[in-house]
Amino acid sequence: QVQLVESGGGLVQAGGSLRLSCAASGSIFSFDNMAWHRQAPGKQREWVALITSGGRTNYADSVKGRFTISRDTAKNTVYLQMNSLKPEDTAVYYCRGYSGPNSSWGQGTQVTVSS
Repeated sequence: QVQLVESGGGLVQAGGSLRLSCAASGSIFSFDNMAWHRQAPGKQREWVALITSGGRTNYADSVKGRFTISRDTAKNTVYLQMNSLKPEDTAVYYCRGYSGPNSSWGQGTQVTVSS
């Protein structure tokens, strides 16, 4: 089974930027689609962005225009570029790979945005 490992989280001031990475232990094409989710303290995990195997992307309204999901197939890595960060973006960010009815999750990376 392909493992997913996130990195790139940290502490940033409001208005700043971070780039998260999700490295797969095998080919990311073993997944149909890949996505980023996040979970803020005391809240349910929510979907943030998706990239399909064909390269199409989709975003939650809350991050549209600020976040960009992309991939480097040679490095088997998916990225989430986060710009104009807000305190409400503070959460643990998780990478998810979909394969048919199944999915795999990474362990998460913490993003904290200070006001």
